[in-house]
Amino acid sequence: MASVSWAEALFPVPMQRVAVVVPRTAERDALVCLAEAGCVDLDRTGALGSPGQTPSYPDRRAAAELAATAPAPGALEQAGRADLVAGEKEVAARLGEAVRRRDIAALAGWCPRAEVAPLGARLAEFGGALVPMAAPRGIDPPTALRRTGPVRGACSSLVTTYGTPPYPDLDPSWGAAVLYAAMFGMMFGDVGHGALLVLTAFGLAVWRPRRLAAWHGVWPLVAAAGVSSIVAGLAYGEFFGPTGVLPVLWLAPLHAPVRLLLSAVAVGAVLLLLAYVAGMVNRWRERGLSGALYSLSGIAGGGVFLGLAGVAAGAVGHLGWLVAVGAAATVTGTALAAVGLYAGTDRGVSGLFQTGVQLFDGVVRILSNVVSFARLAAFGLTHAALGAVVWAGVTGLARHGPAGLLGAVALFAVGNALVFTLEALVAGVQALRLEYFELFSRVFEGQGRPFRPWRLPVRRSEVVP
Repeated sequence: MASVSWAEALFPVPMQRVAVVVPRTAERDALVCLAEAGCVDLDRTGALGSPGQTPSYPDRRAAAELAATAPAPGALEQAGRADLVAGEKEVAARLGEAVRRRDIAALAGWCPRAEVAPLGARLAEFGGALVPMAAPRGIDPPTALRRTGPVRGACSSLVTTYGTPPYPDLDPSWGAAVLYAAMFGMMFGDVGHGALLVLTAFGLAVWRPRRLAAWHGVWPLVAAAGVSSIVAGLAYGEFFGPTGVLPVLWLAPLHAPVRLLLSAVAVGAVLLLLAYVAGMVNRWRERGLSGALYSLSGIAGGGVFLGLAGVAAGAVGHLGWLVAVGAAATVTGTALAAVGLYAGTDRGVSGLFQTGVQLFDGVVRILSNVVSFARLAAFGLTHAALGAVVWAGVTGLARHGPAGLLGAVALFAVGNALVFTLEALVAGVQALRLEYFELFSRVFEGQGRPFRPWRLPVRRSEVVP
């Protein structure tokens, strides 16, 4: 696949509406070509003017295969080749959706633009063509996030677990992975535990244990979370707890909890601002200037958020001018949001009431979302407290002779294993929650349709009767 620029990497894979046009005598050969290429999302119907939907056939892809050449009728059943029989049923279902005019058959679908020319050249071998068409008005193409390489694939999986972004929206895969790792590290700040996470990622990537097969693909996220935890552990001076092995470069969580709490809220405010910026871009690309201007996840909501932040900062710093500017921004953003919300109601008194309720809910959500990031400090404090408890027990046992020393070693190993397991689970879930509910809820307003190309393995190594 051709390399893409950084600007192109910010968005999903560009899609092209296409028609697969072939002679009726080469229908099956063309479908075998499509199945092997695996880059065309075929419509449910063969109507070239409508985009259709992904076919709702029984999912036989795990077992179905296609023979490169057409088998004789009944030969596959007699040979007991259930996989090839399933593949022929898939082909028959697809052929049943084709539009036929005289000696020509056609199917419509979506194809990545970079694949149009190569696939068209392959279809030309059968006398066919891949014809680009204009996208139907009001219909978005399916969304395919870039998955080149294991790192990009893991980042994209973090987004698709939440949902499929609409086609016009940004592809936040890289940003989502970086923010997830950073938030995880703040809650799991310990150099020793972070190093264990990096070793776990190495094991998933290199040794690939069968019992953890479902987790093999997430090793880049595990490694990033481990590195982030090591950085936070250096800042906290934590190495398997407050062992004193490392100096405190920034603050000790248990000695400065208020400072850590305020820092977490400040980090959350910055992340929310970034989410509003991404939301503004998405609303602009989805609905133009009006969509970006009047949306609570666009300019209007961002204005309310910045205004409230300015009022709070001005009140704390006793800066009257900042309070005034923040209040003006809050009022302006609220007015813009009210216009957008009222336009989506039935108007009249009921519309005004609905708008007021939605505005109140939007402002409350902004305040609660900022405070929600305090959990970055809360769970960081919990991690540090559990580590301190284990270390206090270890040092207490170590003073009671050889038997106490053995007990201290056992407590250190078992205690850290428990803390590592519990806190890794908690930090992983909480970082995911913050990303999905606090950030993605502003970046995305709707769901897109995932790109699901028709793909089947083609068997060419044997002759089928």
